[in-house]
Amino acid sequence: MALFGRIFGQFVSRRLRSGEGGNVAIIFALALPIVVGGAGLGVETSYWYYSSLKLQATADAAAYAGALEKIAGSDTAAITTAATQSATENGLGTGTIVVHTPPTSGPNVANKAVEVILNQNLDRMFTSIFTQTKVPEQARAVALITDGAYACNTAFNLSAAQAVSISGNTSLKQIGCVINANSNANDAIKVQGSATLQTDCLIAVGGVSLGTTPTMVCKAPITQALPAADPYADLPSPAASSQCSKVNGSKTSQTLQAGTYCNGMDLKGNVTLSPGVYVVQGNLKINAGAVVSGTGVTIFMAGSNTVSMNGNATVTLSAQTSGTYSGVLFYGDRTGTSAQSTFNGTADSLLTGAIYFPKQQVSYLGNFSGTGGCTQVLADTIQWSGSTTIKQDCTSLGMKNIPAAQAVRIVE
Repeated sequence: MALFGRIFGQFVSRRLRSGEGGNVAIIFALALPIVVGGAGLGVETSYWYYSSLKLQATADAAAYAGALEKIAGSDTAAITTAATQSATENGLGTGTIVVHTPPTSGPNVANKAVEVILNQNLDRMFTSIFTQTKVPEQARAVALITDGAYACNTAFNLSAAQAVSISGNTSLKQIGCVINANSNANDAIKVQGSATLQTDCLIAVGGVSLGTTPTMVCKAPITQALPAADPYADLPSPAASSQCSKVNGSKTSQTLQAGTYCNGMDLKGNVTLSPGVYVVQGNLKINAGAVVSGTGVTIFMAGSNTVSMNGNATVTLSAQTSGTYSGVLFYGDRTGTSAQSTFNGTADSLLTGAIYFPKQQVSYLGNFSGTGGCTQVLADTIQWSGSTTIKQDCTSLGMKNIPAAQAVRIVE
């Protein structure tokens, strides 16, 4: 541009000296748009570069917001809303946003991630003398969610004190997994009394209160953590049939079939549950001395109905290992209100599978776990009191890993 200016100045000076002022004026008038356009292009190029950086930052923030929503267990619509709100607040204006989870391209298509694509059209200023076409810009960002640990127990309540309570003469041993609480209370997890605890770590959104010192892999409990997602958030509720099944209370030994039990289940004597899904519209009570067994079973507690398992009963139940309800042994209705289910039993009892009550407190009081220690407890709040050993890696039995201590980072 400087070279052009010198040449142009010499040309004008020479023409003026030779008396060609009129021609110079014409040439100057013709060249002026080129000079102005060239100068304007430099200014606008800087503006476009700044705008592209800002758009990329907006995309990064939107993807991060969407990933946080995904961690909370929200569906795609809510994730999109969170990402869109972030982009709008950061000045997207009339631009457009597309959200994918998982991403539709790149190295993270099979990962737990959120992809955001932003598009906007910029108006021209100086260069509009050449064309009125808007300048298109696009930015893409991918936020990857990584699992720092896996939990054997998760309490979903967001504010309850002692959302996870380990007390009394409890001797709880967890292998390869953590205890997680989504509560923001100062004592979201509380260990008290003469309880002994071995676990990889204690993780809470709020705080941890320790009356006794647990044996942990981590150096100290993790507090102020991100909440853990519900791994069964998308699990459908089984439909009740129009035909009601019944338990024969006068029999000392019986085999029950999967189906809908409209008046609950009151189990006494020797009871075998055939494989399948049981929809219980009433309370489930396992009485003292009862011997209850079943393989490939999922028990759905409709509404706010509860489970009550007597400590002198022997219960050996295992979940399905494939299909929709794979790994889920007990399933509490999400539409229910606050209630409490109690699982008590002898050391001979085995509950193999997930005990999932997102709207109820689960009191796990027995001295038993599942086959090879494969029991998971996921509930609104959890009370532990008993002697139990459980472990994390139970995928061979159809159970899911429960993510905890999740982190979000921008990777694309």
